[in-house]
Amino acid sequence: MLRQDRPHSARMYDYFLGGNTNYEVDRSAGDEVIRHFPAVRTVARVNRAFVHRSARFLAGTLGARQFLDVGTGIPTAPNLHEVAQEAAPECRVTYADNDPLVLVYADNLLRGTAEGATAYVEADVRDPDRLLEIVRSQGCVDLDRPVALSLNAVLHFVPGDEAYAIVRTLVSALAAGSYLTLSHCTPDFDPAGWAAITDIYTKAGTPLEVRSRDDVLAFFDGLELVDPGLVVAHRWRPEPASGPSLISDKDASLYAAVGFKP
Repeated sequence: MLRQDRPHSARMYDYFLGGNTNYEVDRSAGDEVIRHFPAVRTVARVNRAFVHRSARFLAGTLGARQFLDVGTGIPTAPNLHEVAQEAAPECRVTYADNDPLVLVYADNLLRGTAEGATAYVEADVRDPDRLLEIVRSQGCVDLDRPVALSLNAVLHFVPGDEAYAIVRTLVSALAAGSYLTLSHCTPDFDPAGWAAITDIYTKAGTPLEVRSRDDVLAFFDGLELVDPGLVVAHRWRPEPASGPSLISDKDASLYAAVGFKP
């Protein structure tokens, strides 16, 4: 069920990124978010740029060859597998999402290099044991070998302690030498603006819980943070054309890090 009569978080994100996979109801809700927090489009772009940089760094510098991207969302080129396989064509990437809207566009996630492989599985991050079972049975990614797990801009849609339990379950199933890549919206720099955004999403049927730096850092318990650690996302290994001086921390309002499982 694609729920075209109510705002949808994935379609709103697509709207913030300037995409076309959205409806008037999504644009109306998106415009209300923009009214309270005009930089929300910047948050979306900063997150997308972090996804690209972290995938490129993991594949090109850290030697990651397997990726599991949970909470994929509507495909937006370049997708994670395209970035990773550009750095290392043999990369294998599995995308996981339970949103029927993402399934409609999943073909865009399956066009990878001949040397590598890509797959899409329908699975819910809120049922991590089942998600892992489905990924194992699909076979594109071997969970007995190191995997780069991506949980980008997804856990702020999981309120309370459940989000931490999900991360513990997923990370505990990964082999030593794996990585966790995570980005998460924060109210630290504009509490009032994010309180309004939380209210808009919740009224639209999508609970939203943005977290402080310490709360986001707790997702990495037991992992070794890759330099520069947990930072506002545009400050995570910025590339020359998009250095941190171009965007304020308030406009980014998103923490990000990569953790290593020893």
